[in-house]
Amino acid sequence: MAKTLIIDGQTIEVEDGITLLQACEQAGVEIPRFCYHERLSIAGNCRMCLVEVVGMPKPQASCALGVGDLPPNRDGTPKQINTRSPMVQRAREGVMEFLLINHPLDCPICDQGGECDLQDQAMAFGRGGTRYTEAKRAVEEKYLGPLIKTSMNRCIHCTRCVRFMTEVAGVEDLGAISRGEDMEITTYLEKGLMSEMSANVADLCPVGALTHRPSAHNARPWEFRKTESIDVMDAVGSAIRVDARGREVMRILPRINDAVNEEWISDKSRHIVDGLRTQRLDRPYVRDGGRLRPATWDEALGVVAARFAASKAEMIGAIAGDLAGAEEMFALKQLLSSGGSASYDCRQDGARIDPAQGRSGYLFNSRIDGIDRADVILLVGTNPRLEAAVLNARIRRRWRQGGLTVGVIGAARDLNYATDWLGDSPALLRDIAAGTHPFAKTLAAAKAPMVIVGSAALVRNDAPAVIGLAAQVATSAMADKDAGWSAFNVLHGAASRVAGLDLGFVPQRGARDVGGMLKGDMDLVYLLGADEFDMSRLGKAFVVYQGTHGDAGAHRADVILPGAAYTEKSATYVNTEGRAQMTQRAAFPPGEAKEDWAIVRALSAKLGATLPFDTLAGLRADMYRSAPHLARLDSVEAAGSDAVAALAKAAGKVTSEPFAPAIGDFYMTNPIARASAIMAELSAYKAGRPRAEAAE
Repeated sequence: MAKTLIIDGQTIEVEDGITLLQACEQAGVEIPRFCYHERLSIAGNCRMCLVEVVGMPKPQASCALGVGDLPPNRDGTPKQINTRSPMVQRAREGVMEFLLINHPLDCPICDQGGECDLQDQAMAFGRGGTRYTEAKRAVEEKYLGPLIKTSMNRCIHCTRCVRFMTEVAGVEDLGAISRGEDMEITTYLEKGLMSEMSANVADLCPVGALTHRPSAHNARPWEFRKTESIDVMDAVGSAIRVDARGREVMRILPRINDAVNEEWISDKSRHIVDGLRTQRLDRPYVRDGGRLRPATWDEALGVVAARFAASKAEMIGAIAGDLAGAEEMFALKQLLSSGGSASYDCRQDGARIDPAQGRSGYLFNSRIDGIDRADVILLVGTNPRLEAAVLNARIRRRWRQGGLTVGVIGAARDLNYATDWLGDSPALLRDIAAGTHPFAKTLAAAKAPMVIVGSAALVRNDAPAVIGLAAQVATSAMADKDAGWSAFNVLHGAASRVAGLDLGFVPQRGARDVGGMLKGDMDLVYLLGADEFDMSRLGKAFVVYQGTHGDAGAHRADVILPGAAYTEKSATYVNTEGRAQMTQRAAFPPGEAKEDWAIVRALSAKLGATLPFDTLAGLRADMYRSAPHLARLDSVEAAGSDAVAALAKAAGKVTSEPFAPAIGDFYMTNPIARASAIMAELSAYKAGRPRAEAAE
């Protein structure tokens, strides 16, 4: 029901259920605030958002006052709200004066300087000076973990950090003790925050009491060159902003994308930064006499071309890693196909997914924002807290709203919300599909059910049977339901996976997949940033490694071709729901490293089979003809349900082997993470090993 208000003389109709602060924003009126945040519960404790409601004797906190609580005047006219009256101005100046009583005057050394809400609002709504001369309060610093630096003298007790950790992250480690002037924000037991999303509290802090420890005192925000991009640490495709100074990436921050990550990112996505500049491959190398030596590009490509020419086409293969972009996979596929090789695979973990049946068989069909509608979710072989932390936070938010039941088939884990653990055997899927398990009735009664299949289910030997049974469960749950809703979802863990499947970067009929290439009898194996398997299984094959870091692939390689990281190139990635997105170059690759598609193009010229494009635009034109949906950035096309129906019909027999965790260490899942000292510290801290020194 609409509600009519008069805000600063402007008549506006607003929805009845919103707050007065939101109504003022819809009218285009700026309301200052510190404690209020759109994605957190209302606290109403900073009092900065005071407005005048004509007819009420005192200013009102607009964040805690619903428009439904404002009845019309006795004469039937709408309530009048003043946000710029002398009463409001005096009230805001008074509140700001109180907030600054104990705040230290350390703006020149505060990392929040230049992007501080307190600075901005003190200038816009505060007094020119203070009447208080008492000594300022001193608060002991707290240790909140390796990522968060504290300066609690600055804290104004807005409790944003407490509400985020409790409501969004689901880790109730942070809270307030004591009252009044003695109140302090603390972790109670002096332990760090044990969450995969804890660093978001530094973004939420409006006053600089919590800042990012790894980037402390490194730079000022006005020094950065800001580039909008996409995160590739998982397959969610979170929107990020990459801040660079000179040739170095200095920090990564989240951008708002309500359909994907809202405005949160995981700690790994944010603090991977130091891994982008350490252990980098900055020039080509050739193995000579058992040792790698530096080489020129011409020499390195010549060696690779000679080995290509000397190898049989059927004994040449390529494996794409988890961070590969669509452009380089497309170029490499064309290069290998032109030479007669059909052994290439984007599933380096051995996932048993066949894209031939259709896209709906390997996509998150309900979409990420569809979680907001779900009332029953069945997790099969997945731990979304580690595989997709931001998506897990979305499930938690839906759970907190009530009316959501989450069932889990897989290794028992704390997901930060209540779950019904059904067991760890895939045979449970057969019982649910047959309707003999009690959870089958729960799914049947749901209006918007979701079945989410994760990495632990995809890499099993009986994966096709597990996927088929999951498709049967999803199909049964959708009987007599909304035809526009698809219950079957695949949660990938690799950013490159969906684009690789879309482009057909999987072995053709009779060719070898990853398992076949790792039998040790190949002549030549081309690793496109692939590091996540046992390199000894390559046997005596000649290995070409094209990547960014001196990781497992580079140690095994006979030739190293240095490529560009995701912050150093424009590349297309498709997230787990099928949303095509594009990274943008924020910095240049180090040394002699080049963009990956350009390396493949140069190699094709050496082989005498030059690819039919000279520019990135030309490559993309060819790629879009092969997969037109990749050109429609930030959109998700309905994939239909034919593939899900086909999977359900082809369900086979599952083994009794229980599901194993897909991720052992959240902070060590790719070459960039393993090169990061920050990730190493987090890994050690999570494992309970001695932590670094506490806050300064």
